[in-house]
Amino acid sequence: MAASSFHKFPVPSLCLESFHCRSPRSISTSLSSSAAMRPIVLVTERIGDAGLALLRESNEVDCCFDLGPHELCSRVCQCDALIIGSGTKLSRKLFECSEGRLRVVGIAGFGIDNVDLTAANEHRCLVVNAPGASKLSVAEHGIALLTAMVRNVWQAIACVKSAGSWERGKFLGVQMAGKTLAVMGFGEVGFEVARRAKGLGMQVIAYDPYASSYRAHSIGIELVGFDKALMTADMISLHMHHNSTTRKMLKDETFKKMKEGVQILNVAHWGLIDEEALLRALDAGIVSRAALDLLVEDLPPLYEKLIQHDRVIVTPNLGAYTIEAQEELGIEIAEAVNKALTGDLPATVVNEPMVPAEVLAELKPFLDLANRLGKFSVQLIAGRGGLKTVKVTYASARESDQLDTKLLRVGIIKGLIEPFSSVIVNWVNGDSIAKQRGLRITEERISLHGSPEYPLEFIQIQVANVESRFASALSKSGEIEVEGQVRDGIPYLTKVGIIEVDCPLEGRILICKTIDQPGLIGGVGSILGEAKVNISFMKAGRTLLIIKLDEDPAEETIKKIGDIAGIQEHIFLKI
Repeated sequence: MAASSFHKFPVPSLCLESFHCRSPRSISTSLSSSAAMRPIVLVTERIGDAGLALLRESNEVDCCFDLGPHELCSRVCQCDALIIGSGTKLSRKLFECSEGRLRVVGIAGFGIDNVDLTAANEHRCLVVNAPGASKLSVAEHGIALLTAMVRNVWQAIACVKSAGSWERGKFLGVQMAGKTLAVMGFGEVGFEVARRAKGLGMQVIAYDPYASSYRAHSIGIELVGFDKALMTADMISLHMHHNSTTRKMLKDETFKKMKEGVQILNVAHWGLIDEEALLRALDAGIVSRAALDLLVEDLPPLYEKLIQHDRVIVTPNLGAYTIEAQEELGIEIAEAVNKALTGDLPATVVNEPMVPAEVLAELKPFLDLANRLGKFSVQLIAGRGGLKTVKVTYASARESDQLDTKLLRVGIIKGLIEPFSSVIVNWVNGDSIAKQRGLRITEERISLHGSPEYPLEFIQIQVANVESRFASALSKSGEIEVEGQVRDGIPYLTKVGIIEVDCPLEGRILICKTIDQPGLIGGVGSILGEAKVNISFMKAGRTLLIIKLDEDPAEETIKKIGDIAGIQEHIFLKI
């Protein structure tokens, strides 16, 4: 099915009535009537002069740094666009304070966790970021931390400067050449870190289910599975996007799989590591050293213990903080904001499409369904990679010209790719990202008779030529097959393989293929109860048990459940 083209989204003209809410300190007092017709951009993050110059070509620019939340709220109704850094939080309250004036938010960096995207969508505000500008600087900082970590550079400097001691005996390091580095996430930054590590004589492996084998082999990198990366590496470098799938990906169970004395580098996001588990691994000697580049405002309290740990190096979010990166960030975010203000679609938009509100409201639950089916499907795949052919079937009673499937397709691509990749998929770049990764999406439509009141009756995803972690998810023809529908605005999982199911498609889901026998459900409940894992939903049939959980169960808990007589296979997934 051919993708429909998208036209420029409508951008409302500047509302002069909104000038009444500006304080005397506002730049509006100094604007002439002709200048006031130009969009106003409030810049709260220091960016390069070249970026500011680009903004000033077609906008009035107000640079105000170190604004507190209350002052930012009072000023946001005075601007059409706002440029922030990763340390500024944009909450729902701020979008409400904008009184509908704010049209574009530009994040001068890669991360998007600091912006309430749901509130931005509801207030028809486009959010863009600058993901590519800082990749070289972040990669270089990663290598700098890696070198400092393995040679105890920070500890030795502190000893000389603070204690005046020149003793070197306790700072014996290791050589990087010949050691194995596992790059977890082979996106732009991961690629650059791997390339530099190869230049230092390291053996480099990478885990990323969607990485191009050709791209990896071009610089001599071997792509491996998650467990092999953990078990093989002398050093592990994290470069993955932070989401529900990757949150606390390094935890007690994963640390146990690593070599004793492994060293951990994280210049991505603190949420990828369970901080309590890392402390335990450091104290137990499983992890010999760690190096972390952290955004202080986001840190949970336990990170203070990590910061003070004598075998942990910490820097204050310096990855992208170079003259060159800041200049590139300024240019990239300025170009994106300028495009958005003039009605064009920047390739770096991160929130939902600016289609008519009534169309988006109708499609929203089906977009959620598409995205969650993608997330569910990809977690069923065994081993590394292999995801190349996906077939999507839409069942609808509407005419073909009344249902554009591009947004649904991009939602599925987003669900398939983002959970294990550092890339952010959006409705502008979705198809091109799938193509870059060799992912072929075919679409089929089933026309139903009846009332076209709802856009879709169901969505079905089939993943071909892969092995499944859950054999019951295979169709009769051997593909991983899942199906879902929307009921009362909520996405439901309705089919896994050839088995019909009925479960809300969200949160933590434990699925067990069972033999019908007494006591099985009670046994599962007892194990979860002993582990203090609460059950929020349970659906039991004669051959399938589906349980939704409020907490992440430990791998040991999942194993105990799998050992129950009558459970043939099981799988735990997070949506």
